[in-house]
This record gives sequence, C-alpha cells and structure tokens, in this order.
Amino acid sequence: MTLIKDIINQNKRLANISKIISDLSEEIKIDSFLVGGCVRDLMLNPLAEAKDIDIMVEGDGIYFAERLAKKIKVPKIIPFKKFATAKIPNGDFEIEVASARLEKYSELSRNPSEVVISNIENDLLRRDFTINAMAVSLNKKNFGEFFDPFKGMEDLNNKILKTPFDPNTTFSEDPLRMMRAAYFSSKLSLNIDPICLESIKNNSERILIVSQERKTNELFKILGTKKPSVGLNILQESGVMDFVFPEIAVMYGLDQSNEYHHKDIFYHTLEVVDNAAKLSEKLDLRLAALVHDIAKPKTRRLSKSKGYTFYGHDDIGARMLKGISANMKFSNSTRDYITKLTALHLRPISLAKKDVTDSAIRRLIVDAGDEIDELMQLCRADITTKNPKNVIKYLGNFDRVEKRIKEVIEIDKLKAFQSPVRGEEIMKIFDLPPGKEVGKIKTMVEDAIIEGKIKNDYSSAISFLNKIKKAKK
Repeated sequence: MTLIKDIINQNKRLANISKIISDLSEEIKIDSFLVGGCVRDLMLNPLAEAKDIDIMVEGDGIYFAERLAKKIKVPKIIPFKKFATAKIPNGDFEIEVASARLEKYSELSRNPSEVVISNIENDLLRRDFTINAMAVSLNKKNFGEFFDPFKGMEDLNNKILKTPFDPNTTFSEDPLRMMRAAYFSSKLSLNIDPICLESIKNNSERILIVSQERKTNELFKILGTKKPSVGLNILQESGVMDFVFPEIAVMYGLDQSNEYHHKDIFYHTLEVVDNAAKLSEKLDLRLAALVHDIAKPKTRRLSKSKGYTFYGHDDIGARMLKGISANMKFSNSTRDYITKLTALHLRPISLAKKDVTDSAIRRLIVDAGDEIDELMQLCRADITTKNPKNVIKYLGNFDRVEKRIKEVIEIDKLKAFQSPVRGEEIMKIFDLPPGKEVGKIKTMVEDAIIEGKIKNDYSSAISFLNKIKKAKK
C-alpha cells in the first residue's frame, strides 16, 4: 500500500490530480479508483509522466466528471450517456471517468446493448485482460490500496497475457479484443496464454462484426510498436488476419527463394516492416513496408532458369492499393503515399548500376517528389538476406544511388520540380485553345529538363518552346 502511494507521489502530475479526485470523492460521497492502462503503465514504469488517466467511480460517472472538470477549471466535458462515461479534455492530459458497470452484448455488435451500474469487483471482471484489470483506490479512507483480483501484476512479471474471465466470452462479446491481444503482445513483449490463443483462433471470424475503422486503427497501433512483426504474426497464426487484411494473409506459405529473398513472402514482409520500424517512426512508411509486395501472390510464377518471379508486382500492387485503401478506410493521403512507394520500390535497385544516366535519376526524383528519402528508407528495409556479403553489396548500391540523387538535386534543384512555363504561356506562343495539345507541349518541356537537354529555368524553357514552334512550321 505504501509503495503505491509513493509511486503516485513521485509522479507530480498524477499526484496533483489524484489529490483533487480524492477530495472530491470525500465531498460528494462517491468512491473513486485509478484503473486500467494507466495503472498497468504505472506499475511498469513508475517514473514515466502520466499522459492520461482512467477513473472509475462507484456511482454516476458523468456527474463525477462534471464536478471534477469544475475543480480543474475545464469548461466542458464530453459525455457518453449510453456507456455512463465522460472525457475531460485537458490539453495533453486527458481524463476519462466511467461508472463501475456490468455490460451485456448482442451477437451482432461489439458495443454493449445494456449497461448496468455496479461496483469495482464486477467492473474489473468485465475488462479485457488481467493486466488491465488492476485498480488503485483514490479514497481518503484507503488511498493507495491496490486491487488486483486476477493477478494482473503477476502476469505482467511473467510476461503473459490472460483474460480475467472465460476467454471465449471475452473475445466473442468484443472481438476487437483479439486484435488488442496482438497489440499488447507486441507492445509489451507478452506471450498470449495458450488457452486465450486457442480462443482467438476459434472466434477469429467474429472480428467481422467490428467496424473497419476500428480494425484499421488497431492495425496502425500494432504497426506503431517497436517490433510490429510480433503482433502481425499473431494475427496471422490465429486466423484473424484472414478477416482483417486478407491480401496480407495470402502471402503466408508462398515461397520466393532467390538471390534476394530466402523466406516466404509473408515472413519477408514482416522483416521489412520491422526494418522500417527501426529506421522511422512514421506509420505510413511502416504501412508501405507491409504492402509493398501486396501483388506478389498474384504475379508469382515459377521459371526453370530463375526460380520464382514476380514481374510487374510493383505496378500491379500500386493499382491494387487503390481499392484496398478504400476497403481498409485509409485516408487519401495514406493511400497516395503507399501507392507511390509501392509503385517505385524497385526503381532504386535498377539505378544501382554504374552506367546509369542522370536523366534516369532525375525521373526518379520527380516521380518520388517529397517522398524520395522515405522511398530509399523502404528500399534499405527491403534488404532481408542473411548473407553478410550481399547485405554490404546491396547497401553499397543504395549508398551510390543516394549519392547520385543528392548530386542531381543540388545541380538541378528538382526535388520539388515545377515546370517553369505555364499553360497560358504555351497557348499564347502556339496560338492554341485549352486542350490536350497544350498538355503535350508542357510535358515535352518537362521531359527536356528531366533528361538534361535544357536548364530548369524560364528563359531556357521559352527558348525550347520557340524551337518547337519553328520546327512545326
């Protein structure tokens, strides 16, 4: 008890809000508790600054939130009356207050069909995992008392993920918990209890009742962990991936052995994602790593001389991602980003030759645009061979390409390429109305710049246009 008090008091922000909540609980005679993820994280890292907290009260959670908001001078709460919860937005420190409750579910929805106000014991019982079913009293009579009825602390120490209740019920009632199991396993390096894992396998198809937005959000959370492959592999092994991202699931078991890859497509992809995670925090880059070979199952062919080939998987994959992005509810910016990187991810490999022309480099710079650096990160992440000599060779190739890119960018300032002439000027010089012909001539100017035939400036472009006009006469 004393230890937990000390932990709370060490955390200045948490200590301040806990005192206010404790005083309020005493004032309005409603018992309050610190619960859920914030307790788990506090136990894992007592010195980490609390970013948000979850409060459970044995009474009216919305009323408690209103009173608490006034105490901390927050003008408005965000109530969710159906679930007896409320959020108190407080800058970068969000507080959520919920009534202790029991929940009843219908077969066709993960949202509770009925919420019954209850007590701390029943509230902890309904939670997803034992590591999230711990609580700390904020009441003056027993401030700091630790509630851990399902041995969540023991499971944390033993690096195991269990449910406080029958796992079949837990996952059937709210199937998103299956993806959350994969997320916590990945984030906290936990092994899923075998009984729970078997239950996830048995209930995997239930994930279909969850909205695509929630599934995609959970997928991004997995991608945001230090080693995303852990969570992604759990989704695959449990069968959940079949219903969350079937285009990834079909990669499993498809051999691609050749000079560059020695794993099946799925495990190669997981390694690329982990490599990307080491290189960047950007979620869209990690997603691009996940989908860059999305068309390999469709393009896989066996050649007697070359082994398995995947001709055109870059272009076909880019086209596939437009429909996949719509199904997965990716944002337009995410769709455009992963489509571009998938379409271009083989280009730097072809440019690693010593005799490659500046114009080819220029075309890559223009096509990649602002994503040129992240494209090269994806290419480096795509090196998964375990042969040290090959790793050195491939990295050296990319070093050479990046050096050439920098040289060309410095010379031509093409990273943010814009045609120096506008369509209006072309129409005036050629006496043309708006139409396709204007676009064709504009493209001729841009191609001439990219290929190094003319300088990337206004006067050179105008001179080039006049030459075209003269040639047309």
